[in-house]
Amino acid sequence: YDNVTTTDSSSFDIDHVVPLKEAWDSGAWNWSSAQRQSFANDLSQPYFLIAVSASSNRSKGDRDPAEWLPTNTSYRCEYVRNWIAVKRAWDLSVDPAELTALTQQLAAC
Repeated sequence: YDNVTTTDSSSFDIDHVVPLKEAWDSGAWNWSSAQRQSFANDLSQPYFLIAVSASSNRSKGDRDPAEWLPTNTSYRCEYVRNWIAVKRAWDLSVDPAELTALTQQLAAC
């Protein structure tokens, strides 16, 4: 997200590209506990859970692309593509502001 490289494991977090709260708000509230657990631990694709700097993960929090994008502008296209892939894979909804942000960002790719 921020182009930071480190070998110090205490300086990075594992991030859910689509945060758990965002998933909840986008339809996971209707899932079983087992489905929510599967989403939270999904390693089926390398971009569902990614290692990022702790500071960028905390900056992102539970925000969607209408509210937050990576500071590394060269990563934004990949980020929004990954966001969309996660949402599609898990059949999660997209709100109007999120759709506008995704559409605008993809148009710039």
